[in-house]
Amino acid sequence: MIKYLDLQAINKPYEHAADEVLRSGWYLKGDYTRRFEEAYAQYIGTRHCIGCGNGLDALTLILRAYKEMGVMQEGDEVIVPANTYIASILAITENRLKPVLVEPSIDTLQIDDSLIEQAITPRTRAIMIVHLYGRCAYTDRIGDICRQHHLKLIEDNAQAHGCHFVPSVQSVAMPSQQTRTGALGDAAGHSFYPTKNLGALGDAGAITTDDEELAAVVRALGNYGSSEKYVFDYQGRNSRIDEIQAAILLAKLPHLDADNQRRKEIAARYEREVINDHVRILLSPRDSVYHIFPVLCPHRDELREYLADNGVQTEIHYPIPPHQQRCYANGAQNLLSELSELSELPITERIHREELSIPCHPALTDDEAARVVALINSFRPGKQYI
Repeated sequence: MIKYLDLQAINKPYEHAADEVLRSGWYLKGDYTRRFEEAYAQYIGTRHCIGCGNGLDALTLILRAYKEMGVMQEGDEVIVPANTYIASILAITENRLKPVLVEPSIDTLQIDDSLIEQAITPRTRAIMIVHLYGRCAYTDRIGDICRQHHLKLIEDNAQAHGCHFVPSVQSVAMPSQQTRTGALGDAAGHSFYPTKNLGALGDAGAITTDDEELAAVVRALGNYGSSEKYVFDYQGRNSRIDEIQAAILLAKLPHLDADNQRRKEIAARYEREVINDHVRILLSPRDSVYHIFPVLCPHRDELREYLADNGVQTEIHYPIPPHQQRCYANGAQNLLSELSELSELPITERIHREELSIPCHPALTDDEAARVVALINSFRPGKQYI
């Protein structure tokens, strides 16, 4: 069996980190958390990193902090890609803000920057880009739009730890030639769910930002609303990274770039060797760390069954797009944008209908990758295999 993701193999070298925390007797808000926050901020390239409970909390806390700071208020709009995991949108609606869904490009699977400006209204306060599948979603044009319209740029970096944006030669938007995702906007939310490129042993997340005020408010909000013991400036929540997760992440962080490089080697092989008119490989025009390697196939379910019958595990990311989920049926709470309420999102719906994720992880061997390639190349819809 070729596993879609072999977490046992990936995590085995780091088992000692959890043992160290158990022996320490200190399990929350300790030295491992402080060290990881400092190391991850340095890695991403921001002044601040605040650990929290998970990736959804990270995005939710950013938006809540902006409301507490007076940057946003209930009913304001946040532009977000229609093709995303639902957490991106849940964070917006939980804050009583309105998500405005913008279609992706079928060539990149990321938000189509040519459609963003027409979605801006007087109530627009931010653009949330999502580095979905580990692909960099940022473009020079998105940066220009945010500056011209005085919008906050929020990154959902849950799937792209270690990814870079390399600006065009003409761009003056970025101060350096290579900036990591998570440091491109005003703030970024990160998830360290176990399956992520930088994965913990349970739920964990973080916020990165250069904004000192935002960092202070986010940290307080995630600690019951308190920045001083038993003094509560906000009606906060309990959303903190624990010491075991911080220790695991701290141990894994120095190996992240090498793990991402292995993913890139496997992905390059798929892009080079998969040749099947029924399966579309989408090349990334910008950097990718291949958290997910998506292919599009009109016969997706048949392809998935064929691969499973031949011992290859796959996943679907994601079978139902957010605007078709029951929780947002009939414009629930009047928070979904008119775009999703009144019209279809054909590109998003096509992606969710055809997308199949094939194995692409550091523990995958060359022989296993070759087997995946051979099977995809031999797939023919409607054929009876013996």
